Amino acid sequence: MKLVILTAGVLLSATIAQAAGTPQQNFPGAPGALTLAGRCSKLVVGKVDASKPCQNEIASVTLINGQVTLIFSAEGKMLGFQGDGTKIKPASSGNVTLPLDMVVTGVGQKMTGQVKVSGSCTLGNPYDGKPVSIECTAKSTDTAFSALFKTNGKAPKQK
Repeated sequence: MKLVILTAGVLLSATIAQAAGTPQQNFPGAPGALTLAGRCSKLVVGKVDASKPCQNEIASVTLINGQVTLIFSAEGKMLGFQGDGTKIKPASSGNVTLPLDMVVTGVGQKMTGQVKVSGSCTLGNPYDGKPVSIECTAKSTDTAFSALFKTNGKAPKQK
């Protein structure tokens, strides 16, 4: 299945069903898009380190079929870590692990590529009202991808 990468402008205009937004809210949650503010401290593709220009906001897009994509951006380019949200498993310290099967790339509003990968994202629940980390690592046959983001402790903004 192809995933269309959404830019911040498209995400801002996307609509989803209103969620409760309480600490019990599941993350990544129901189909739709949301953004998380915080600090991106790592964004690396192969030997290219885009950590410095990495934006301090990420997007989470959940499709009706359960596919979840966590989208990091830097200098007009996007890197999405995609996996099957129905296969999320509990991890340590109240976190969950999302197994990854694809990394998608984009420039502007266009998808420029997708690569099959193995890896995972480990993340906490940003609805709990405290900063949580989102860490993704994946490998394709010839490239490694990694990202690290820490939320600011505020609930996600639904788009």
